[in-house]
Amino acid sequence: MTTAGTGQAEADRGEKGGIRTALAGLTTRGRSFLAAGVAAAVCSYVLGQSDLLRVGLLLAVLPLVCATVLYRTRYRVAGSRRLSPARVAAGSEARVHLRMDNVSRLPTGLLMLQDRVPYVLGPRPRFVLDRVEAGGRREVSYRVRSDLRGRYPLGPLQLRLTDPFGMCELTRSFSTFDTLTVIPRVEPLAPVRLSGEATGYGDGRQRSLALAGEDDVIPRGYRYGDDLRRVHWRSTARYGELMVRREEQPQRARCTVLLDTRGIAYQGAGPDSAFEWAVSGAASVLVHMLERGFSVRLLTDSGNAVPGEGGDGFAGANQESADAAGLMMDTLAVIDHSDGAGLSRAYDVLRGGNEGLLVAFLGDLDEEQAAVLGRMRQRSPGAVAFVLDSDTWVREPSDVPGPLDGSGERLRMLREAGWTALGVPRGASVDELWRQADRERRGMAAAGGGEG
Repeated sequence: MTTAGTGQAEADRGEKGGIRTALAGLTTRGRSFLAAGVAAAVCSYVLGQSDLLRVGLLLAVLPLVCATVLYRTRYRVAGSRRLSPARVAAGSEARVHLRMDNVSRLPTGLLMLQDRVPYVLGPRPRFVLDRVEAGGRREVSYRVRSDLRGRYPLGPLQLRLTDPFGMCELTRSFSTFDTLTVIPRVEPLAPVRLSGEATGYGDGRQRSLALAGEDDVIPRGYRYGDDLRRVHWRSTARYGELMVRREEQPQRARCTVLLDTRGIAYQGAGPDSAFEWAVSGAASVLVHMLERGFSVRLLTDSGNAVPGEGGDGFAGANQESADAAGLMMDTLAVIDHSDGAGLSRAYDVLRGGNEGLLVAFLGDLDEEQAAVLGRMRQRSPGAVAFVLDSDTWVREPSDVPGPLDGSGERLRMLREAGWTALGVPRGASVDELWRQADRERRGMAAAGGGEG
């Protein structure tokens, strides 16, 4: 949960144009009284009725007095907003807690509290506070929900002041905002062995150092707590100080998740579109692999990698997995279609090799892009592709001949290049396809064509 900064709203006196502001705050009732009073005064002059003039003056003066008193009343209130949680999955609810503190020495009158929220999060919440005593506080809350991922601003908080007769209404705004991040839906995945490894620490992989930094040279100087059995006596005699051998441990296995964001590769829009399924699938795989101890990287067709820190751009080995997952989820929350036409930029990032397991979520492909993906496969020991045929997602289910209609040839090309390639039918479960990919990989291995 995160806490928003506090702000203050005050009805100041003596501002330039104060009378105009007060009159602009007249409600429909107040304007009606004023108009009726003026009309009664005119009629009294025409008809010569002095009693009608007194009635007209009373009707006209009442809203003017209410507006003046309300405008000159000094209310000092502080407001704060708290989101619980500040990051929520699409389709889930978050609760927004509002707190109002009366920091003046006088009790307030009738207050209306209103918070500005985007239309996609639901109706604008409004609360009526009858009276807040001096030094008192009031807390209210409301819920927001969005089926569309994104970053949505909440605020500013508005406070409406009104008189007991409902003749005038003035609005004061706070200056603080908050941001609600709606991330893609994440589906739990089965712990399959698509990369041929049981955990994130692969057998027979490269080795890394347990206690030494990247700049250390074998052997290194003794550090407090080192096991004396690791003392390297020859180097100790050479340098004149205790030197120890470095211990080695298995290096974390790597996983690159490639997300195809090309606008020309997807059709349709909305929470049930093919592109949104691909984004949700990428998020599910990223979280799953981080939980299994992999070093993970998110890569798009434009060549942008997240988190992109360090020389290799992977996260999970040198930083907390939760922080890495949060950074990638925030990126996926706002990711949109790119203007690119191919996957060559992503291939350039992968040309260095040693990328570990490659999991791709792809839209419509042509022969050229299928060939580029074939070259990508040569740089990874294991590769899984989920190909979304846009035609099957924009047509009605009764009009779809088959889940692989229009993409069977591209799937064949990817499989010949060594990919475990699956077509994604409309509304498919990410977990079911994940399990199916594992079954196909094991079938290929049993037939002698398994992934390395």
